[in-house]
Amino acid sequence: MAKNQEKTLRVGLAGLGTVGAGTFKILQANADLITRRTGVRIVVTAVNARNKGKDRGIDLSSVEWVDNPIDLASHPDVDVVVEAMGGENDPALSLVRMALQNGKPVVTANKALLAHHGVDLSRISEKHNAPLMFEAAVAGGIPIIKMILEGLAANNISGLYGIMNGTCNYILTTMERTGENFSDVLEEAQKLGYAEADPTLDVGGGDSGHKLVLLGALAFGCQPDYQNLSVEGIDRLSAEDIIIAGEFGSRIKLIGQTVKLEDGRILQMVSPCLVPRTSPLAHVDGVLNGILSQGDFVGLSFVEGRGAGEGPTASAIVSDLMDLANGVNGPVFGIPADQLQSSPSASRDDWTGEFYMRLVVQDLPGVIAEIAPILRDHQISIESLIQRGRSADQPVSIVIITHQTTGKNIRLACQEIADLPSVLDDPLTLPILKI
Repeated sequence: MAKNQEKTLRVGLAGLGTVGAGTFKILQANADLITRRTGVRIVVTAVNARNKGKDRGIDLSSVEWVDNPIDLASHPDVDVVVEAMGGENDPALSLVRMALQNGKPVVTANKALLAHHGVDLSRISEKHNAPLMFEAAVAGGIPIIKMILEGLAANNISGLYGIMNGTCNYILTTMERTGENFSDVLEEAQKLGYAEADPTLDVGGGDSGHKLVLLGALAFGCQPDYQNLSVEGIDRLSAEDIIIAGEFGSRIKLIGQTVKLEDGRILQMVSPCLVPRTSPLAHVDGVLNGILSQGDFVGLSFVEGRGAGEGPTASAIVSDLMDLANGVNGPVFGIPADQLQSSPSASRDDWTGEFYMRLVVQDLPGVIAEIAPILRDHQISIESLIQRGRSADQPVSIVIITHQTTGKNIRLACQEIADLPSVLDDPLTLPILKI
């Protein structure tokens, strides 16, 4: 910070979309509150966006427009850079890297950038004593980063389980409420603005995966490891699955879970799961997010709130700016970058528990007799079995709830089951959580 402006923190804002414009609005609307709580006036002095002439509902007349976002990294009137452009590579990557190299702190909401380049950026941050903060990158308005780094700092965390994508949670909640199928609800979500025109990253589980590996790095002191993440989305779920899960006292939620196994490996997995109605995660509805953590002394902790959108995400960005104004500075992932372990990873094969399995088969005698030996050979025993018929000459669904087994046993059994002539589609399998 310049000596002649010791009580002012000057912000260079890259990106004026929903999040960037929201950040500008909060800094203006709550300027007095922010100054009272920090003793510092936080002001935007320079901005960059794709379209200079677009009406964003904010007054930029007192702010310098910069044509190239990278120029914010060396701008003399910028003390801290807020990266709100998105994208895992350039220009966001170059902007963040250059700002840190120039000793300027960076605040970002970019989970993809950190999931893929977090270790490299954390080393640059430490070398140049330039903080890199990302509260807004995971679960928007839920302060989960601070919760792990501060509130739970004295605990060994054994597991984190989260609903971290509002689009998926809205779709699943609506499917349950209306009885409609996935494709119909997705189309409705797109019309309402809850889903992108290309929803692949959301409904395919990738967005939740980016957030999960960041939480895993914070919780377990390991390098963000997106490459070894097991990811499944919600696009194969049917209204029938939602209904049957309810009959077993559960709801289906897209859960990201990162768990430290007894052998020290880190299991990171995104998958639709059956969640018992007794779990707080089962009651997270609509576009809300929720995260459940397990610490050795604190026990279970649960937080819920809005995980995306202008207000929640911008609120988290401004929270980080206020921390910078208060002099907060620490390693990006809670410990120095050279201490982040490259922990052996576990996959869905290593997940142990009960499973929900749905098979779509021809309505013929002897189908179950063909399936049962395959399950037996892979050490899978059946707790419950339901067969649902449709109209005459139509396929039927067989739903099996297994006893405890491994993801590997399930995978190998399903490979054989899928090859049976009577089985008309790949089996759908969902882990059943007991939290």
